Amino acid sequence: MNDSEKHVPYPLIILIVCFFAFFANNSFIPADLMEARNLATAQEMVTQGNYLAPTLNGELRLEKPPLPTWIAACIEIVSPDNISAQRSAAGLAATIMVFFLYLLVIELTEKKLYGLIAALVMASSYNVIMMGRTATWDIYCHSFMLGAIYFFVKALSKEGPQWTKMIISGLLMGLSFLGKGPISFYALLLPFLISYFIIYRPGLKGKTGSIITMILVCIVISLWWPTYIYLFNRDWGMYVAGKESSSWLNHNIRPWYYYWKFPAEAAIWALFWITSLVWFYWKKRFRIKKVYLFSIIWTLSSLVLLSLFPEKKTRYLLPLLIPGALNIASYIYYCITNEMKQREKLIFKINISIILVILVSFPGVIYFMFLQKGYMSIGLFVVISLLSLILAALLFYFTFKRINNYNYVFYSIVAFMVLVEGLCFIPVGKLFINDDRHSIKEIRNMGELDSLPFYYVDGEEMRMELIYESNKIIRPLDIKNDTLMHSKLPFALVSSSAPDSALKTSEVVIQQIGIYDNNWRKRESKRYNPGLVRYVSIIKTK
Repeated sequence: MNDSEKHVPYPLIILIVCFFAFFANNSFIPADLMEARNLATAQEMVTQGNYLAPTLNGELRLEKPPLPTWIAACIEIVSPDNISAQRSAAGLAATIMVFFLYLLVIELTEKKLYGLIAALVMASSYNVIMMGRTATWDIYCHSFMLGAIYFFVKALSKEGPQWTKMIISGLLMGLSFLGKGPISFYALLLPFLISYFIIYRPGLKGKTGSIITMILVCIVISLWWPTYIYLFNRDWGMYVAGKESSSWLNHNIRPWYYYWKFPAEAAIWALFWITSLVWFYWKKRFRIKKVYLFSIIWTLSSLVLLSLFPEKKTRYLLPLLIPGALNIASYIYYCITNEMKQREKLIFKINISIILVILVSFPGVIYFMFLQKGYMSIGLFVVISLLSLILAALLFYFTFKRINNYNYVFYSIVAFMVLVEGLCFIPVGKLFINDDRHSIKEIRNMGELDSLPFYYVDGEEMRMELIYESNKIIRPLDIKNDTLMHSKLPFALVSSSAPDSALKTSEVVIQQIGIYDNNWRKRESKRYNPGLVRYVSIIKTK
């Protein structure tokens, strides 16, 4: 296939892949800890009206700027307690990010096929899929920042100040800051600027004024909320700023080489990514050398900058997947559009052979993991098995028989990811989901609890999943202090043990409401958490 095939609806192909990557079957797993924090904050925005100074369980939560929480609060107003809608908002941000990469690559290469490959690689990479399927905030800041980068590149590629494009770029940078502070400026924008100015050396003549305006727009949008917090919640804001700075240096400390396994974040594209990074070999063969070298420097700059910080988490590698998708696309585009040498064909066949093994063994894996345990119907098993074997046959045919059709090889790999996302996520969920889960969410519909304040036993852990599911503010209470406890009556108590054993006094009436297990992991799982099992009772005067 070549760029002359105008009839191929590339944006539609991207939309279809993004639908399966980010939206299909996105609600079968309950909210995890991170999602619970974010969505509980959005709930309190709606119930308490804390839009400018967000709270979590009644206490100020200023660790992250509020833009994603505002989005979640709007969804909560329109469709309360809809985890699918909340995750779909993140999916929409991920889809926008994929399209911005598509447009950026076309701007740099003038090749729509190049852009399509990069977009589909990103949309089918593990880290991007997981961040686009969960109600977490990282995806927003990087999506806005990639949009800012696209408009900035577009402005620099044309004569004149390009006021509109620069202002849009500044606006999107500001929205990125309101999404998660300076994270994306450091992890995405800075490595991009390093690589872009090294490779492209764009002229800035006549653009000084528009660039300054872009920066001012970014500053105004970025800093109005921190300024508001400084003026009206100065002490707490300074405390949070110090705590966040300390977290980067003292929490989740990992060695500098912790991110060496970064290709795994691309999942099925991991070997392609490793192959594409062999710069000394491919730099002489790729026709579009500038884009390839640019993507290599961008990737390495991002990896080095991320590795410099002591705090490391695999989800922080999300911005690395953007230049990574461009690395992989450079290699795949070369394979599709060039007559490869025998050695290059061998490398390509090795990459494909591993995927072939996965496809051929896939029916056996799902049989033993799902069908045999009753997590999948025989009909679904047959459909998945047939599709897997058909894709394996196509891969084999177009890789080893008709070697001039590597574009179909690429599409077959993407189709495999669509197959997994569209048909396998629910059976996978059943493998882990706790069938005995009894959510504390039930208390939302109990009228007798509506007017009561909620407390938990001081000294016990109160998990954010319980705060989110109950949609209540639950404060600590020293139940050993009889005077204090009696001053709060009547109230609802959340405790780790039966209330009659927790309360030593006989001067109150205990009405047990229920025992709730909010674990979505099975009891035999190592991740089963007893802290998510709680008694709920009404404590009132005798």
